[in-house]
Amino acid sequence: MSAPVENWSHVFAGRRYAVLGLGVNGLPAAQALVAMGASVIAWDDNEARRGAAAAVGITIGRPSDASKLDGLILSPGIPHALPVPHPEAAAVMARGVPIFTDAELLFRAVRDSGSSARFVGITGTNGKSTTTALLAHILADAGIEVAAGGNLGPAALALPRLGDDGVYVLEMSSYMLERIVNMRFSAGAMLNLTPDHLDRHGNMAGYEAAKSRLFVGQEAGDVAVFGIDDAATAAMATRFEDGKRRIVRISGCQRADIFARGRKLVDHSGVIADLDAAAALPGTHNAQNAAAAAALALAFGVPREVIGRAMASFPGLPHRQRVVASVAGVTFIDDSKATNADSAARALDCHERLVWIAGGIGKDGGITPLAPWFSRVAHAVLIGRDAPEFAATLASAGVSCEIAGTIENAVPSAFAAARRIGVDTVLLSPAAASFDQFADYAARGRRFAELAARLVSMEAR
Repeated sequence: MSAPVENWSHVFAGRRYAVLGLGVNGLPAAQALVAMGASVIAWDDNEARRGAAAAVGITIGRPSDASKLDGLILSPGIPHALPVPHPEAAAVMARGVPIFTDAELLFRAVRDSGSSARFVGITGTNGKSTTTALLAHILADAGIEVAAGGNLGPAALALPRLGDDGVYVLEMSSYMLERIVNMRFSAGAMLNLTPDHLDRHGNMAGYEAAKSRLFVGQEAGDVAVFGIDDAATAAMATRFEDGKRRIVRISGCQRADIFARGRKLVDHSGVIADLDAAAALPGTHNAQNAAAAAALALAFGVPREVIGRAMASFPGLPHRQRVVASVAGVTFIDDSKATNADSAARALDCHERLVWIAGGIGKDGGITPLAPWFSRVAHAVLIGRDAPEFAATLASAGVSCEIAGTIENAVPSAFAAARRIGVDTVLLSPAAASFDQFADYAARGRRFAELAARLVSMEAR
């Protein structure tokens, strides 16, 4: 490690980086690198994004044209290997230039600036955003200097420099973790593991290998938290029992080091939190998220009573089972973040009877894995590209459904069905990606909320 650089604005002085991808991660990363003294060249295949970056002073050019580079920061969604490497990434890698995630460069900047702030990484197929936000909320409530971001946003490199007692809480996707080189997480959590992003990682083994990189840089005394509610993550915990790190097993529904007994979060010393008081944390999946956040908070010395108080005041995250409207006794819940069947299952499990809005670009297997929850669906309203496939699956199981096509058609149809059938919940939990109709899941969720609010206005007339 180089000698500390006290001035944050000079921490990368004399270094030259390329940034490929200028979206919500890449553009802030490029701006942060410039602010830290680096020379930056950036590229995006989208002309409008290149123009937006140039407008804020970023030098535009292809990384392959740069004569010397200390590294390429590749936006998480751009592949460097599977399924097909981006041509610019391939050209730069052929020259021996290392590829980084911006989280690793944040780690290097913090250490090079002389700060020993600690880093927490949180990953898993589902629940990582909520757990990241919840832990940051708990630490802040405990008076600990904290900055949270990564996959959740903001971009890791956009986070401020923290002092020695500060804690960075980073949501780490598999796309980010596969590019980790020397980053150390003094505490990390692996929540769960179900098939996802297999085109990017080749197969389930590749996906698991990417996730497990969260722990490879850990040192003696570091903490590794593992969910045990799925077999793959429970097995990963056993593989990391090498005596170096402290392993903490957590669960939302079965005995573990920290687990939910009913709606009480407990450990060997007793109750940590009453989850019935935590309105933003419904269901067994959120009980597991809460257990992980508690384990990490306890590792940083947060008192138990502070953890319980902070969980009760946690506001939750947008598009994750958030109530957005109530109309004539029908509650509209936005769970647009549920882009796969496993995530949708967690939302369906929280309701006895509902009208379900689903559809978009389905993942492998579609909604077939959700069959155990079909009995809870009074009626389904389907949208997006794979609505016909979802409809066929539901019809074969005897579930009432209709194809609305768009969210604009789906919301009033779902409301009408709820009133007709006599159920009090309309749940948007698509079990599919949004890119056939929306820029992202957040745009889908916002549109759902807008349409539900319109129903409120209409009923009030």
